[in-house]
Amino acid sequence: MKKLHTILLIDDDPATNFLHKLIIEKENCSEHVVSKQSAEEALEYLKSKIEDNSPHPELIFLDINMPKMNGWDFLEEYKKFDKNKQAKKIVIMLTTSLDPNDREKAKSISQINEFQSKPLTSEKLKSILVSNFPTIFNHS
Repeated sequence: MKKLHTILLIDDDPATNFLHKLIIEKENCSEHVVSKQSAEEALEYLKSKIEDNSPHPELIFLDINMPKMNGWDFLEEYKKFDKNKQAKKIVIMLTTSLDPNDREKAKSISQINEFQSKPLTSEKLKSILVSNFPTIFNHS
């Protein structure tokens, strides 16, 4: 069975990261699940992967509302990464935000492939995988 190499979870709530990691592990769709509790930690993690030329996450679940650096700030820094390093990554905004402006803003940012509400469920995960990685997960 084919899997992604790494999925990165970025959320300041450890319980949310824990729950989402359990769902991803239950679906057995990734070799590794890395969770970071701040955008700053996630950027450091991604920079370390670029520096040592190791595999990068193919999928990033990003929360919008986080203290200090929020999801939008993360994306501003993420855009500065080498374009070849960005191409392998799919960013999914995963948020509790009901603000329609957030949804519209997400549509205008090329690094964001989807905007989903929390919590991540097995059904949402399967849909995200099939729509963003059809050569790996499309079993129809």
